[in-house]
Amino acid sequence: MRGFTYIDLIILIVYLAAVLFAGLHFSKKEMQGKEFFKGDGTIPWWVTSVSIFATLLSPISFLSLAGNSYGGSWLLWFAQLGMIVAIPITIRFFLPIYSKLDIDTAYHYLELRFHSKGLRILGAVMFIVYQVGRMSIIMYLPSMVLASLTGINVNILIIAMGVIAIIYSYTGGLKSVLWTDFIQGTVLLVGVTFALIFLILHIDGGMGSIMDVFQNGKFLAENEPIFDANLLKNSVFLLIFGAGLNTCSSYISSQDIVQRFTTTTDTKQLNKMMLTNGVLSIFIATVFYLIGTGLFVFYTQNPELAETAQQDQIFASFIAYELPVGITGILLAAIYAASQSTLSTGLNSVATSWTLDIQERLSKKEMSFKLQTRIAQFVSLGVGIVSILISMVLANGEIKSAYEWFNGFMGLVLGVLGGTFVLGAFTKVATTFGTYVAFIVASIVIIWVKYTQPQVSIWSYSLITIGISVVVGVAVSAVQRKMTNDTSTPDPVTTIYGIQSKGKEETV
Repeated sequence: MRGFTYIDLIILIVYLAAVLFAGLHFSKKEMQGKEFFKGDGTIPWWVTSVSIFATLLSPISFLSLAGNSYGGSWLLWFAQLGMIVAIPITIRFFLPIYSKLDIDTAYHYLELRFHSKGLRILGAVMFIVYQVGRMSIIMYLPSMVLASLTGINVNILIIAMGVIAIIYSYTGGLKSVLWTDFIQGTVLLVGVTFALIFLILHIDGGMGSIMDVFQNGKFLAENEPIFDANLLKNSVFLLIFGAGLNTCSSYISSQDIVQRFTTTTDTKQLNKMMLTNGVLSIFIATVFYLIGTGLFVFYTQNPELAETAQQDQIFASFIAYELPVGITGILLAAIYAASQSTLSTGLNSVATSWTLDIQERLSKKEMSFKLQTRIAQFVSLGVGIVSILISMVLANGEIKSAYEWFNGFMGLVLGVLGGTFVLGAFTKVATTFGTYVAFIVASIVIIWVKYTQPQVSIWSYSLITIGISVVVGVAVSAVQRKMTNDTSTPDPVTTIYGIQSKGKEETV
């Protein structure tokens, strides 16, 4: 029982210093306005793709995915296969729209589609609330784990993580964030893959022993069906489809992801970003689940080594007590990497959305690029400090499975936003008034479901919110148009029908 050593601590500190140096290096050139928010056009698509992967792969996934398969089955692994639903929808319908419109933010689309500053501001406010909550959880979870393994005060770890992310987000804008995300995503991929190989080599029977336990309910338990006619209950189908809609809502309406799409208007590069991100995400999720099942086999074979760790901490416990000195430091640095890449992205995207979607919309005078940049920098600083404080408060609480809790939260907020984007892109009839009503109804229903209907699966939240948004939005808009004799149509490029017809004209 070795645990965290001084060598590991040195490696962790050196890694954090290297990330900070890299972030500052890529922020050498002073960027203002569009460059601060969208990059300077020199960022390769593969860097952006790994950045999307690193953004979505938070420490919530890093720690919880292995914990889920260790303590249960592979049911939640199928949520990662939701990529096969989310990616084709995003590539086929939304990326062409965003590319043609050359949007500045995700919520810029809402203003262009509905000619409504109010909807743009509402979307931005929803995103900012969601992102502040997410960043707080992202700092809290790994800091709690590292504190228990290293003996370092949890508040010190939270502050260190937040301050480093704030520094390079504040100075370098999106370009600095993307390149540091790329570095951290690469560390994650290499580190976690090494951990799986090391684990397999130290299991009696190796991979064969892991495959054997799949036959005893570790892949899918008897009460986990492939399909359930009740789409509000967990099944493999719901996990794929529901999580797919969750992920799709994130791709199309979450500024931290859409901001990556604004780095280029080249649809071929955008498609490469999405496909590469999908491959990386499914690969790493499979590695995590194999690690979780492998840990179950390992500790079953070596009960004397079993740690009294919480489910979300079992992988971190293995890293600290079973991996060689030095490798432990690298892997724990990888956990920190998952946090920082997601945190820096969150800070930059919130600053961008606040500045362009809210501040500029409410300002009576046109804002210069210099002023936009200064506002964004101060917002990233302020939001970073608030997130650090909230994270410290969370560190005194307890969340059994952060992964499931977070996905429920994501379905609650992004599902409603996603429904608004689907309503705008897939219908011509939707009006501003109809969209507001749909937004309110979907929000009320999903909040009621979350807090009064615990039997409803969190993976059905996006299905519920998107469905309600479309049905209510179309119905109310149709009635309003009928009563006011409104025959207006949206700008063709803001819907899937305009993109499709334009594509047909170009091929003729």
